[in-house]
Order: sequence, then C-alpha cells, then structure tokens
Amino acid sequence: MAVTTTGVAGALAGVVERLLGTRLPIGLRAWDGSTAGPQDGPVAVIRSRRALRRLLWNPDELGLSRAYVSGELDVEGDLTEGLKRFWELARGGALRKPRAADVVGALGTALRLRAIGPRPAPPGEEARLSGRLHTRRRDAAAISHHYDLSNEFYRLVLDPSMAYSCGYFVSPESTVEQAQHAKLDLVCHKLGLAPGMRLLDVGCGWGSMIIHAARHFGVHATGVTISARQREHILGRIAEEGLTDLVTVRLMDYREIADGPYDAISTIEMGEHVGEENYPEYAATLYRSLRPGGRLLLQQMSRGTTAPGGGAFIESYVAPDMHMRPVSRTLTHLEGAGFEIRDVEALREHYVWTVRAWARTLEQRWDEVVRLVGEGQARVWRLYLAGGALTFEEGRMGVDQVLAVRTGDRGESGMPRVREWVR
Repeated sequence: MAVTTTGVAGALAGVVERLLGTRLPIGLRAWDGSTAGPQDGPVAVIRSRRALRRLLWNPDELGLSRAYVSGELDVEGDLTEGLKRFWELARGGALRKPRAADVVGALGTALRLRAIGPRPAPPGEEARLSGRLHTRRRDAAAISHHYDLSNEFYRLVLDPSMAYSCGYFVSPESTVEQAQHAKLDLVCHKLGLAPGMRLLDVGCGWGSMIIHAARHFGVHATGVTISARQREHILGRIAEEGLTDLVTVRLMDYREIADGPYDAISTIEMGEHVGEENYPEYAATLYRSLRPGGRLLLQQMSRGTTAPGGGAFIESYVAPDMHMRPVSRTLTHLEGAGFEIRDVEALREHYVWTVRAWARTLEQRWDEVVRLVGEGQARVWRLYLAGGALTFEEGRMGVDQVLAVRTGDRGESGMPRVREWVR
C-alpha cells in the first residue's frame, strides 16, 4: 500500500521521483515520523538531516553508503530486496539523467529542510590509503584494512576452516562448512596432489588450503600472506593440529617469492588484489615458481570492464584497490606468462549460496559481531553481503577456477587423459 504525507518523507519522495523519473520502488520514513511510498516491503528510514547532507555532497553510491554505515540511513525489511528493486530499475532503463530544473528543485527542498551544510566527515570504517597504486606498502595497507579486522570476527562469520572464498555446494543440503571442504578437496584433486609434493598457496588467507592439503593429502605446504593477523592465526592452527613438519606460513609479498620450484601452486581469490598493471608480474611469478609439468589452480572473481573495482562502496569500505576483469583477460595474462590453460570451471551460483550462508550467520550472531567490531563495521558487512550475493545472482560478477600447467621443454603437460576430479 502506498502512503504519502506532506511531511519530510513526502517532500523527499517527490524530489527522488522527479530525479529518477519513476515512482519510488521502496518506502520512505523520515525523522519526523512521516512516510511515503509503498510500506509493505523494504522501507528506507532517514534518521537525520545529516543523511541528506551526505547525499547532497555525494549524490551517488558513496553518499548512500556513508549514510548507511554511519546509521543515519537504515533499511527496515529485506535489504537485499530493496537493493534488487533499485537495480531492476537501472537494468530496465527506467532511470533517466536528472534534468537541471529537478536538481535546482532538490536543492530548494534541501534548503527548506535545513539539510544544507558542511561536508560531513566520512565514517571511521572508510579506507584511507595513500601512495601510488599497488606498491608493496599500499597493497599491505589495503589488505590490512579488510583482513586484519579481527580474527575473532572472521572465526564467527566463516566456517570452522575460515575459508574466505567461494565454496562448492555439491548438494542443495550442503552446509557452508561442507561446501568449503568440498572446494578445498576439488582444488587438491585438480592439482593432482600426492604425499611428499611441495605446494605453494599464494594469498593463503587463514590457512584453510595449506592445512587441508597437508592433513588430507600429505603434502609439504607453504602459505604466503601479507596479513600479520592471518599468519598469527595460521601458526596457532599448525601447532594445535601437529602439522609443524608439513606446513609453513610466511609473511611476505608475492613479489618476494624466490624459493621454487614447487610441484603445484594454488592461489584462491588473491588475484583480485593484484591490479591490472601488476598482473603480468603476478602471473610470471607463479610461472617461475612452478616446476615443468606442475599445475596451477587459480580461483578468481571476474567482472566486465565497466566497473572493475566493484563500485564505490566496495572500494571504500571492503576491498580498496580491488581490480576484477573478464575471465578471458585473466587467461590472456596467464598465457602471456607461459602457462597452458587446461580447464576453466565457472562457480558463480556457488558464490550466491556461500555469501548468503555468511549473511545468515551475521544476522544470527549480530550482537556478538557488534561487540567484536562495532556497529559501523557490522553495517558494512550487512550491506556488503546483501549486495554481493545479489551481484553474483544476477550475473554482474562471476567466479572461476582456472587450471593451468607449466609444460616441459617438449610440451609435456603431465595431465591425465580425462578429468579425474569430475564427480
């Protein structure tokens, strides 16, 4: 049911509808208690004039994100459904470029509502990086912003192995823990791991891959990370599980790897942090670190060229300096380094199921999350997971496993005649 009043919500609804050129897809409620738009679905709650001021200074995704993270803007009801309704308008071409008269009218409304004022400071959760893009120092700061948030937080939200990447749901009944175990098994089988082999995992996260490979496949596994907190967590797990003879973790940049060759290399959702200009060096490092006949398994998110960073919210609050590319572009980089591509498997839907499992845990344990990282950071994650699942569901992002090999001098690949890992 659509409800419109003459209060603040009614005035704002009129402005938004004129700017968008269409009816409001969700409801509004303002700080004076007034409502507008449909109230039987998601409702955006504007708690203060400060939220409007943020949008005046940044009338885009960044302004909305800042207002939401700060708590000045909230959404009651299904956040994912609210995002979906707006994205449907954009995808369907219903939105038009605002006319000059509508912009002037919006400013007049803001003046009447006393929303005009200095630019509000960004929330403390927003990344503040400096220096040239993808230097070692800046990359370390970008990784620390997200991955050094709190080991306890990630332990709370993720599965027990703390695999922070797309799982592999072999059954609709699979739990996220089972899906992550299946994913790690799949990677190990694709790499052809066997006892005594040397595995390098580049961007090893909290150690799920190296610990799984050592425990279940008997390999000597080395992980590389630039997150001090991740390394601290892995060292604890290695000691607890009695794997000190098989597992090593190093605090180093991928550009510092120099102790190859390894029998196999995995790199799971690390390449998104490398950057387009540095990707050839990344691919060359992987190739150089692998013995002839050795296999590389790269799992990586993909996206079209129009928004390779994932948008203003992701770049400002979640993964600064992230760069995604079409999978075809990644294959070109790998081939340019000398790899032969042997297999590509798309797992896009699996990421929908993975992210929604994390989102359910976040909501179920919301109070604990807030105690660990604060309400602002909890709100970052609520928005991040809601939007992320929808992005994969609608095909605006993908994730792929790429299996490649460094062939021998005579082209020998050592690959099996058939895909032995296919279930």
